[in-house]
Amino acid sequence: MAEALSQSGKARLGRIVIYTCLLIVALLYLMPLWVMVSTSLKPLDEIYGGSFIGLPKVVTLDAWRAAWSQACIGTECTGLKPYFVNSLLMVIPAVALSTGIGAINGYILTKWKFPGANFVFGLMLFGCFLPYQAILIPMARTLGLLGLAGSIPGLVAVHVSYGICFTTLFFRNYFVSLPDELTKAAMVDGAGFFRIFWSVILPTSIPIIVVSCIWQFTQIWNDFLFGVSFTSGSSSPITVALNNIVNVTTGRKQYNVDMAAAMIAAIPTLVVYIVAGRYFVRGLTAGAVKG
Repeated sequence: MAEALSQSGKARLGRIVIYTCLLIVALLYLMPLWVMVSTSLKPLDEIYGGSFIGLPKVVTLDAWRAAWSQACIGTECTGLKPYFVNSLLMVIPAVALSTGIGAINGYILTKWKFPGANFVFGLMLFGCFLPYQAILIPMARTLGLLGLAGSIPGLVAVHVSYGICFTTLFFRNYFVSLPDELTKAAMVDGAGFFRIFWSVILPTSIPIIVVSCIWQFTQIWNDFLFGVSFTSGSSSPITVALNNIVNVTTGRKQYNVDMAAAMIAAIPTLVVYIVAGRYFVRGLTAGAVKG
């Protein structure tokens, strides 16, 4: 009995230590978010007269309104609203196209193998390790030849091209775990390439579709380098506009507006992870058994 109580006490102590460590790490991790939110809700005079960390004495949304529709970005004092729309116009088609193409690629590489399929997959896998900087000049020349330089459709094409390698990897590893008997049975019933894809493969692929969409949405929405390299002026995404708000200041530094702008830029990815975050880990591990 005494030994059992001793083991129970050790287990309880171990849980307390683990939860304490997790709580400390969570507090450290969430501290920047707390500073951003609290600062964005304070008047500018209170920020200059107090601290960034403390609770606001007077809660105001003036900084959020200014960041959304009044803050100056270069010579244009339009706030983040038009650039937020630009990012939506960029991220939605880019995520849909890269996920769709990646799904078809993974389907072909696993269920309709052809001579050299593994070599092609290896080349696409190599593309996952190419840094952004390595493709700036070739991509710029290609967009110029296509007449898409400095435009949102051009930026969509860039993100789709760069993201296909990752989405193909996701879907290929997931489809490897699906039994080949599914496609063979459908072929016996007379189903063709696209019929099998739409009616058999895709309905079983919801977890990995969620993974691909979350991954691509996060990467594309938060991207700065491609946005600043391949767009300009009113066609820039929100990350470029946020950088301009923070770095272009007249008079006193508007810390509350800067923090509100940062929060506005971060909200979409936060919402995506809060709504679908649990499916992300589930989908990543779904194809980890085979392949």
